[in-house]
Amino acid sequence: MPISKIFVVRFFQLVKSRRFAEAERVLERIRLKTNETEWNSGYIHALDGVILAQKTNDSYAYSNNIDFENEKDMKKSRKEFLKEYKNKIHADYDRGFFAAWADYMRISIKALADTEASN
Repeated sequence: MPISKIFVVRFFQLVKSRRFAEAERVLERIRLKTNETEWNSGYIHALDGVILAQKTNDSYAYSNNIDFENEKDMKKSRKEFLKEYKNKIHADYDRGFFAAWADYMRISIKALADTEASN
């Protein structure tokens, strides 16, 4: 079974709101319901990295150096991730990894737009 986009969106929402225990439960559901392919392994590995970076507040982590209040910054990062995802030179594992990061940026951009629209 492919990775559920509904679970992924929920995972990112929980991470952004720093509800890590719930995010980890959703991540476990993603693991259990996903086929073991190289692409899926890379994608899930990126999700592990996202939650770890946010939990530890690691200043060296890429995600902690992105301004999530700056749409332009997030769009630039998403564009870079999509470029790597589409690059056929990368193995499926790497392409899955970059796809997860591109999804994280896409969902973060949408969340920022939704927040600005509600204000």
